[in-house]
Amino acid sequence: MFVKLNERVHLNFNRITRTKIDHVEDGIRVRFYEGQVQVAKSQRFEKVKDAEKWLEKLFKQLTK
Repeated sequence: MFVKLNERVHLNFNRITRTKIDHVEDGIRVRFYEGQVQVAKSQRFEKVKDAEKWLEKLFKQLTK
């Protein structure tokens, strides 16, 4: 199932094996992995709670 991450990126969630909320130099991002390989990352967030809320909303989109 493809999910729209932003205006330029659609992600095949059937192939995603894990997600990670990560602190990077420009803020907080959610990273998406296929096995060991990072295949996408989200927009930048100010707080971990914001990233968690965004990820939960994305997961709810998948279960519809």
